[in-house]
Amino acid sequence: MNKIKTIELLVKIVKTEKEKGKKIVHCHGVFDLLHIGHIRYLEQAKKMGDILVVTLTPDHFVDKGPHRPAFKNNLRAEAIASLSCVDYVSINSWPTAEETLRLLKPDFYVKGSEFKNLTSDMTGKIAKEEKVAREVGTKMAFIDDIVFSSTNLINRYFSKFPEDVQNYLKIFRSRYTIDDIMEILDRMTALKILIVGDTIIDEYIYCNAIGKSSKDPTLALKYQSHDKFAGGVLAVANHVANFARCVQLKTVIGDIDSHEKFIASQLKPNVSLSFEIQKNAPTLIKRRFLESYSLNKLLEVYVMDDSGLSTEQDDKVCSWIENNIEHFDIVIASDFGHGAISKKMINILCDKANFLAVNTQANAGNRGFNTFSKYHRADFMCVAEHELRLETRDLKTELRPLMLSQIKKYNYSKMVVTIGSRGCAICEPYIQIPSFVENAVDRVGAGDAFFAITSLAAYLNSSNELIGFIGNIVGALAVKILGNKKSIDLKATQKFIVSLLK
Repeated sequence: MNKIKTIELLVKIVKTEKEKGKKIVHCHGVFDLLHIGHIRYLEQAKKMGDILVVTLTPDHFVDKGPHRPAFKNNLRAEAIASLSCVDYVSINSWPTAEETLRLLKPDFYVKGSEFKNLTSDMTGKIAKEEKVAREVGTKMAFIDDIVFSSTNLINRYFSKFPEDVQNYLKIFRSRYTIDDIMEILDRMTALKILIVGDTIIDEYIYCNAIGKSSKDPTLALKYQSHDKFAGGVLAVANHVANFARCVQLKTVIGDIDSHEKFIASQLKPNVSLSFEIQKNAPTLIKRRFLESYSLNKLLEVYVMDDSGLSTEQDDKVCSWIENNIEHFDIVIASDFGHGAISKKMINILCDKANFLAVNTQANAGNRGFNTFSKYHRADFMCVAEHELRLETRDLKTELRPLMLSQIKKYNYSKMVVTIGSRGCAICEPYIQIPSFVENAVDRVGAGDAFFAITSLAAYLNSSNELIGFIGNIVGALAVKILGNKKSIDLKATQKFIVSLLK
């Protein structure tokens, strides 16, 4: 008998079996790696009734970390169907079993004992399913038996990470628990944060290459579609707002093609936006042309006027910051070097901020003039390796002595340097944390996400290793996102941490 059925067919089968007086037992889960815990759970569930149906979370709804599921849903279904205690298997059509319960209306909905305490489920999914079960007259039951973890087994025997990363995670698990990191993330919620920096609108224009121009040695492209994202300091504010409740954003937009409505629509509800309008200037746009299939970037065009605000306008912004800065736990300066942060503002931030976190970006639009040495104090300095080496004009010295020299020279309390596929380094004390990235979709915005959340962890006096670890988690999530299409979510971060350390 073919046990694997579509949801639609399973509904009809269950209805027929119930008409015959059969008791229906329903189990639902990912079942990413079939183990003895699953087998015992399903065997005990079957004893509660006559027919056992099992539904599986489809691949695109599995939220146990970016490297999951380890096995595709057709293989997971085949493994479950091989068990004699299981009568029917179906791949679910939704992220949870809520709608499935409404359709099947089983006599029993059975979960493992680890889900008995509904408050321990960070996703809240089990509580929602329990509510639906009550609505449709289904009895919720829990199996009390040995608990095994598919995540734990996959991490130890089927990890997709290189051996050096696996070894690092093994050592990390011996030093820190999941709760150690969750406690830091929980404490971020109450922080009051001021964010200053450059507004950037990221435009992605997708094209197909159709050949070389007949008259000039120019690549000819055919337009396909385009996207528009809130980038720069807007993206930083959105990342922070997913972790902290109170976020104030001060920035600059232009009066030509201002994108004011778009900006307001893209910010999280808990971001309070305040901006100054630069006269006779556009809101900065970074327009990137991409090959639509590979997403390789072909050309970048900047629409900008980086001359900055007038003296009068800058004085107004600086006065507001000076009068209000003491009310914020952290000031995050996201400095892309396009004029939003003036010399006067830098001096106020360095002299008055309770805790100052700084990122200065070297990009094509500032031609190497935007280096971190213009900040004479920072409690947390975050830059990429190439930005550190640009500042020091040093391509050869090892990272640790190079970082230490800059910390001492500019009175920085702590410095973290992102080093691409190698992860990040932080001092002092110095430690290097490997990258947790498997496949990168787009690196644009990953550094901003890393900076945004590590700033909060640094303020909370987290250990250097935990700051870097949290940053690399956030960075690994960010490179899976095209541009700044969405911000890094707290729950996604928590799930990734659990998926690595469980």
